[in-house]
Amino acid sequence: MVQEELGEKPYRTIDGDVKLGLLILCDHAQNRIPEDFHTLGLRPEDLHRHTAFDLGAEGVTRFLAKMLGAPAVISQFSRLLVDPNRGLDDPTLIMEIADGLVVPGNVGLSAAAREERLDRFYRPYDDAVGGMVGAAIDAGRPPVILSIHSFTQAWKGVPRPWHTSVLWDKDPRLPVPLLDGLKTIPDVVVGDNVPYSGQLKGDTLYRHATARGLAHALIEVRQDLILGEQGQAEWAAHLARVVSGVLQSTDGLNTIEYHGSHTGI
Repeated sequence: MVQEELGEKPYRTIDGDVKLGLLILCDHAQNRIPEDFHTLGLRPEDLHRHTAFDLGAEGVTRFLAKMLGAPAVISQFSRLLVDPNRGLDDPTLIMEIADGLVVPGNVGLSAAAREERLDRFYRPYDDAVGGMVGAAIDAGRPPVILSIHSFTQAWKGVPRPWHTSVLWDKDPRLPVPLLDGLKTIPDVVVGDNVPYSGQLKGDTLYRHATARGLAHALIEVRQDLILGEQGQAEWAAHLARVVSGVLQSTDGLNTIEYHGSHTGI
C-alpha cells in the first residue's frame, strides 16, 4: 500500500514483505520543484527533460514493487534541486549547468541555501532508505537493494542501442545473474555498465549497499520504452520475472559480504 498524505514530503514508501529480502529504490522519480523555488528559473519544458528526472522510472518501480510484493522508497523531488544519487562532496550534487542547460536558481548558491536543500530533500530521502535497510537487517533479512533508473534513447544525436543495462561496482552477487536473466528477454539488447558506469563513490548504492556489504545493482531502462503505463508495466513484468528468478536461484544474496569499491572505500 502506498502511504498517502504526502504534502511536501520528499519521498514516499511502498509497503512490502521484508522477508522477501529485497528493497527497491527510485532516486530520480519526479521532476517536482516546490513553488518557493520558482522552478529554479527554468521554463516548464526544461523540467520534462532527463536533466530533471528519469522519465518512466517511477512507473516501473511502482509496478515492480506491486508485482513482487517488495518494499520501495521513491523520491519526490527533482534532482535539479539536489541529486540524492550523489555523495555530499560530489561537484554534481547541485548542478549549475545540467546537460548544457544553465540552472539559474543553482548559480552562486550560498552555503546556507545548500544546507537547506540537504535538510529538506536529500537527508530525509537518505534517512528513509537507511531506515528501511536497517529495519530489514534487524529483522534478520539483510536486503538485496535494486535501484531503478532510465536513460535517454540518444546522446548528442547518436542512438543508444541498449534497451536496458545493469550498473555495478565490485560486488558481482546480484548484477551477474541479473545480466544473464535480462539477456533471455527476446529481442532485447542488454548493456553491462553502459551507457553509464556503476562506479560512483558516494552514490545511493555506495552509501547504503557497498558500505554495508549488501548485494545490489542499478537497472536502467531506455526512456522511450517506458514513457507510458503500458511500457512501464511490460518492463516491470520483465524485471519481476528476472529478479524473482535471481532471488530464488542465487545463493548468498541476503548475507553481508564486503566487496569494496573500485572508487575506494
